[in-house]
Amino acid sequence: MNKILIIAGEASGDIHGAELIKEIKKTVPGTLFYGIGGDRMIAEGLEAKYHIKEMAFLGFAEVVKHLPFILKVQRVLLDFVEQEKIEKIVLIDYPGFNLNIAKKLKKLGVKIYYYIAPQIWAWGKKRVKKIKKRIDKMIVVFPFEEEFYKNAGIEVDFVGNPLVNKIENYNYTPKDDFYSEYSLDIKKEILLIMPGSRKHEIEKIFEQSIKAACKLAIELNFQIIIACPENIDDELFDQYRKDYNFKIIRNQSYNLMKFAKFGIIKSGTSTMEAALLKLPFIVVYATSNLTYWIGRTLVKVDNLAMPNIIAGKQIVTEFIQNDLKADKIYTHIKNFLQNEKDIENMRAELLKVKEKLGKKSAAELAAKIICA
Repeated sequence: MNKILIIAGEASGDIHGAELIKEIKKTVPGTLFYGIGGDRMIAEGLEAKYHIKEMAFLGFAEVVKHLPFILKVQRVLLDFVEQEKIEKIVLIDYPGFNLNIAKKLKKLGVKIYYYIAPQIWAWGKKRVKKIKKRIDKMIVVFPFEEEFYKNAGIEVDFVGNPLVNKIENYNYTPKDDFYSEYSLDIKKEILLIMPGSRKHEIEKIFEQSIKAACKLAIELNFQIIIACPENIDDELFDQYRKDYNFKIIRNQSYNLMKFAKFGIIKSGTSTMEAALLKLPFIVVYATSNLTYWIGRTLVKVDNLAMPNIIAGKQIVTEFIQNDLKADKIYTHIKNFLQNEKDIENMRAELLKVKEKLGKKSAAELAAKIICA
């Protein structure tokens, strides 16, 4: 029986992992899947040793705090791979954990694939040596990554970006039906906030975002919607309800991005989804001061958001760490929305980003590579 261990540590990885499992089952029926994932991967047949909810920590300070648990998870997975004689491992994004466990897995003689590659090109080239020693094949979803890994002498395949097909094939709800289902005001445009899928990210990002959004809502007649993943409890937002008017909608990100006028979006996968849906937006991000300081010391790119990195310039304004202030966000968005030419220019630049990603079926191609 074909057995694969898959490790995804966050909500976006769960989405990509579920699509990959689905395609592997088509390619090799009867394959068994084990590892770390979320509800989507579990629904596709993953026997989860740990849920992504248990792995929701990020950054240097947070990792140090959770180190005993991280080491326990690694031991459980390594023992399981040996006991079950699993020969193929698929790592999905989540580089802090995955690159570390890859070193230990490699000693077991397994074949290791990395799907949705870690952004080591942003961290300087020293990390390439780790990849070369620990990973058998990189399966990448951005065209510039293929060139990067080839130049480093690492086996690599570019399979297209899974978000392209996912967004194009998504079954969108008609706008009137969507507004009716969620009791939205058809006379008001949506100002969308996507504050992330981790509790500590939301705690850092949401307050300044909602302050700016509410001021804009009053002046420009918006209704504010929070796109919230299933792993985040509503209680996290309760302290803001008495001062700010907003509605939380779960698991409807694509419909919300399609119908929204503008987005305030946490750096991450959602910025690519917004770009592919040509939603004008800004990027917000903040973390602990220690994590940010270490990150800025190590990171070698000018922009944080992937649409900006693909474009090779800042087409979407980023409000990062100390720049994440309500008054700055409010002023920027208000000025932007009052200039129709700026809106058209951003949409045109976002379309160029989409065109660079091509139209390959990423999960299907990745599945065939892994099963070959």
